Amino acid sequence: MALILNEDQQLLKQMAGDFVKNESPTSRIRQIRESGDEVGFSRELWGRMAELGWQGILIPEQYGGLGMGYAEMACVLEECGRKLVPEPLLSAVLLGGNAVLLGGNEAQKSELLPKVADGSLLMTLAYQEKGSRYSTSQVKTAATSAAGGYAISGEKVLVIDGHVADKLVVSARTAGVVDDPDGVSVFMVDREAAGVEIVQQTTMHLRNSAIVRLHDVEVGRDALLGAEGAGVALLDDVIDRATVGLAAEMLGGSLEAFEMTLEYLKTRKQFGVLIGTFQALKHRAAEMFVELELGRSAVAGAAQALDSGADDARALVSVAKARVSDLAVLVGYEAIQMHGGIGMTDEHDIGFYLKRARGSELTFGDSAFHRARFATIQGY
Repeated sequence: MALILNEDQQLLKQMAGDFVKNESPTSRIRQIRESGDEVGFSRELWGRMAELGWQGILIPEQYGGLGMGYAEMACVLEECGRKLVPEPLLSAVLLGGNAVLLGGNEAQKSELLPKVADGSLLMTLAYQEKGSRYSTSQVKTAATSAAGGYAISGEKVLVIDGHVADKLVVSARTAGVVDDPDGVSVFMVDREAAGVEIVQQTTMHLRNSAIVRLHDVEVGRDALLGAEGAGVALLDDVIDRATVGLAAEMLGGSLEAFEMTLEYLKTRKQFGVLIGTFQALKHRAAEMFVELELGRSAVAGAAQALDSGADDARALVSVAKARVSDLAVLVGYEAIQMHGGIGMTDEHDIGFYLKRARGSELTFGDSAFHRARFATIQGY
């Protein structure tokens, strides 16, 4: 497994980095927060990302995409993570778009994927419920048979970018009892459908999310993704792929926070000398560097495993998320401590990186969850 980017990937990463640096500095996060922007991102910038082809990286060429892989998507998301870019790549492409790509029939793919690729359709995945934690099978939301389709009722929480999604990919139980892996189905629901209620949530880590309540929402049978009752396998596949994308984003944020901290160590003086000359701080910076390199390798390994369809892909996804979750929190805390007093204030951007790290750590499973999952996969 090659853990070094090839020439095309290096070029893509450089272009993404230049675009993000020029068009989406970290200060945007502060501006969006303080302005109370209900959208939470720039639709104009989203359109320009589509012109660059970012939304279509994972989508096959026959559906208007670039037909590339997760190694390339990770290059873009790592650079987005550096500046905490708020545009909905994670939700629209890796969650909603992937649900259609992996579970949709030919008619659904032909209709929806070109719109995902050109940025005109925003989709997201609504699967978490109160108390479900990281389980995709603990589903209370119910879908009962109705004339020509289903009626869905229930509530989903922490739906990433749910407040702006045009379509929601919703998990609902069509058979069985709560936590039964069989009997969960996946449906596409229009945000404008009668009975859909969406409430925007404010999160500590400033990632857009929403509560979605469904009150006897009627959908046709053509809204079903995959086979009825077999939704858990689809959800697990979608979330695994999104987890690698999130891990790449977290890696980028950690790299940026580390580099900001190194620059501070090289310029801040205490007792008449640069604090970067203090041996204790050198040791702590060296530990962060080592962890960053391990995290980089883990993300690259997981992305390549997904691209190649490797048998151990799921285990490597857990390795990447566990490593990067610990890494992001470590770097976030160390960065604030090494910045000293200014790092504790809201005036400095370094605090945004710790907040994002703590929220992302808990998204799609924290390090303890993924270590346990890795052990189970390995038969321990």
